Amino acid sequence: MGNCWFKGNPYFNRVSSNATKSESPKIQSPSERTEKEDCQLPSNPKEVEALRKDTARNPLIAFTFEELKRITKNFRQDSLVGGGGFGRVYKGFITKDLREGLEIEEPLRVAVKVHDDEVFVHVCRLRLFLGQLSHPNLVKLIGYCCEDDHRVLVYEFMPLGSVESHLFSRVMVPLPWSTRMKIALGAAKGLAFLHEAEKPVIYRDFKTSNILLDEEYNAKLSDFGLAKDGPVGDKSHVSTRIMGTYGYAAPEYIMTGHLTAMSDVYSYGVVLLELLTGRNSLDKSRPVREQMLADWAFPLLTQKKKVLGIVDPRLSEDYPVKAVQKTAMLAYHCLSRNPKARPLMRDIVATLEPLQQLDETLVTVWR
Repeated sequence: MGNCWFKGNPYFNRVSSNATKSESPKIQSPSERTEKEDCQLPSNPKEVEALRKDTARNPLIAFTFEELKRITKNFRQDSLVGGGGFGRVYKGFITKDLREGLEIEEPLRVAVKVHDDEVFVHVCRLRLFLGQLSHPNLVKLIGYCCEDDHRVLVYEFMPLGSVESHLFSRVMVPLPWSTRMKIALGAAKGLAFLHEAEKPVIYRDFKTSNILLDEEYNAKLSDFGLAKDGPVGDKSHVSTRIMGTYGYAAPEYIMTGHLTAMSDVYSYGVVLLELLTGRNSLDKSRPVREQMLADWAFPLLTQKKKVLGIVDPRLSEDYPVKAVQKTAMLAYHCLSRNPKARPLMRDIVATLEPLQQLDETLVTVWR
């Protein structure tokens, strides 16, 4: 493996290169301050390699760039599945003949993410760290390549793509209510795990495009490019430059730059609203008062009859009313303007679990 020198400033804001008109724009800090952000993650190639070797529960594979070329068929255009602010993504397969002694369940379908050199520092450091955090609701990090000028991370492949692509598609079959609740629960479990890890992590950019689905619609969190170490000791928050996505970011974080786990809870509430209503968090094609989903829907969430009027019409009233009303109340609490009044992610999980089993024969749609 060649020398891997980390270059560039890892903390800067970018808008996804494949952004569409309906996509929420990235938040950028109004100031030019360049404060140093505390980070407990490895800061150089030697520390990254040491972390990889110490990872017992989820050992990472150090790929050569030639191996990645074989996996992606030389990064052919027909292997390209996406791209964004943190790099291009290719699909491919890993087989045992790739390398002698490689222990995998073949053929292993993977997503290969090629990073720009200037953003690789933060993404590589954090995601290699997250490789230690094995959880069914986090996209699994399989390996990496840090050879010469190449900066690549290899993940498990998520065949159904993002929740965003299903929820707002005009051609796909609408997600049924039960699937939406399954996604909500899985994503909540992923966030709860990050928040309660030995070294807590704040996701900071929780949104439907960062929730990926496997073949059974199990939700997994991806794209940890903006994730941040949580506060430790007696600290109540992390002070950081303002980064994230309009429509999802918590108002107190936008105003102060103070980041807490409750910032993620607010973003979760917005995603819950999107699952409930089928609307984008920010949609400038709608009337002015309805463009910001959270602001428009918030006063309706506690009104049992009115909330049924904002449920996604593509569900064709095929949903359990009580579950909808309880989900709306949960979103209401997540979106509280007072961060301390928002529930913990583990409490959100506890609230959602019974809703998965709600007997639909006991409820009827309000007509």
